[in-house]
Amino acid sequence: MRFDLRQSARAVIACVLVTIFSVPPSLLAQTHVVSPADLQKELISATQRRELNVERVREFLSSEMAQKALKTAHMNPEQVKTGVASLSDAELAQLASRAEKAQADFVAGTLSDRDLLLIILGIAALVLIIIAVR
Repeated sequence: MRFDLRQSARAVIACVLVTIFSVPPSLLAQTHVVSPADLQKELISATQRRELNVERVREFLSSEMAQKALKTAHMNPEQVKTGVASLSDAELAQLASRAEKAQADFVAGTLSDRDLLLIILGIAALVLIIIAVR
């Protein structure tokens, strides 16, 4: 019997291929660092934050003073409120924080009516500009 290198190499390659194809792919798959449950929780949290921000901005724009300011500036209040939903999450979060701060400052007495009107008009104009650009 003579030792044949080619025949041995073929046998080794065949064994390796059988081993590779017989192992289920799920065992070879890389495990994820973040579990699907964590991803779902984060998605729900982001959705709730967005809904809260939309509600804050709409509530701010629904105030009596905001309605008067928008009508004075000849802006359609419904168009502005509808446009709030089309803002990105970052833009929405920024506007919600500005609206909340403006309301808190007005209630605390640090803002005058004129200052609040300017802020309302600025927010409304920003919403309309963002909508127009898209």
